[in-house]
Amino acid sequence: MSDRSGWWNLYRWNGLKAEAVAPIAGECAAEPWELGYVSYGFLDDGRIVAVVREGPRHRLVVIEPGGTVRPVHLPYTSIKPYLAVRGTTVALIGSSPTAAPQVALIDLADADPQVEVLARPEHAALEGTRMSTPTELRVRLASGQEVLALVYPPTGSTADWLAPVIVRAHPGPTASCLLRLDWQAQFFTSRGFAVVDVDYLGSTGYGRAFRESLYGRWGLDDVDDCAAVAVHLLSTGRAVPGQVFIRGASAGGYTALHAVAQDGPFAAATAVSAIVDPDRWAQTVPRFQRAHARRLRGGAGPVRAAAVQRPVLLINGTADEVAVVEDVRELADELTSLGMAPEVLLLPDVGHYVASSRRAGAALEAELAHYRSMMADAANDDRGLRSRQQ
Repeated sequence: MSDRSGWWNLYRWNGLKAEAVAPIAGECAAEPWELGYVSYGFLDDGRIVAVVREGPRHRLVVIEPGGTVRPVHLPYTSIKPYLAVRGTTVALIGSSPTAAPQVALIDLADADPQVEVLARPEHAALEGTRMSTPTELRVRLASGQEVLALVYPPTGSTADWLAPVIVRAHPGPTASCLLRLDWQAQFFTSRGFAVVDVDYLGSTGYGRAFRESLYGRWGLDDVDDCAAVAVHLLSTGRAVPGQVFIRGASAGGYTALHAVAQDGPFAAATAVSAIVDPDRWAQTVPRFQRAHARRLRGGAGPVRAAAVQRPVLLINGTADEVAVVEDVRELADELTSLGMAPEVLLLPDVGHYVASSRRAGAALEAELAHYRSMMADAANDDRGLRSRQQ
């Protein structure tokens, strides 16, 4: 796998040089945030099956021995990089905005392969459940580039919805949004919020140039892109003024904190397992990620308490070895000393991945309470202002 063409594609060595197996304007590999990924496999008839990433969408393709690429039509928009191949059958984990992740078998010997679902979560039966289905939004930036966002409107809303908005900065920061069922998004949309995932500069799924553009610019361009999407939603009458929030986990938490360390559209931020100091993070991440972490540095630098201008909720596990809790405690103490006391939720014995922990529900409830508190304060301020004007 090489991205010498600008995209992660498969190459073969012919004895003299490396040549592309099938040039594709898409990513045939996942962002390397975990070990053990399998994004392609060899069928026993000489063909190759691969997952291709294009923006927030995945698709499955079969590559013929001559290099012809044939799509496999599946009901999934997201496919995890854990393919398993046996004979001419591939097993995968697929999902969509209306289908929870499920293990399925696809027999690629058939010209019109059928999907045989082997296993799905117990909560996957969504019949009769009202869901918020995301739509793609493209916002043109001042630089001329476009940034893509997935917009989840409030559950049951009409086409001209107006709502408080939660902008989410994904982790990584070179991970990306995924077009799949997202229970966290549904938690908030079912409570009247719109949720917006932003594939800011540096995201995977748009080629190497886009991904590496964030190197040395972390905490700057990602923040600008999230703010640009928020401003667009405000200017088009989707977001309620004063009720636009930003949240992020891990590297996304770093983006969220820097977003409220400057003037901008965000009324408050939630930072979960947040990176506070990129230099320390480059030492605490797993060894195989450290070169990448070092290349990202040199942008906005550590989060400075003195720069924070909006209320912040900090959520962190006490057993987090990547975003160490000491950094969050120190930031909270500094904010408190400056009169900007943050809300803090420390989760005992929870590591870096709060969303997959047993305390995920408590974290979501705290985040919801944080936003509602900000909205109530804003409403009280408005009433007070009107009273004084009268």
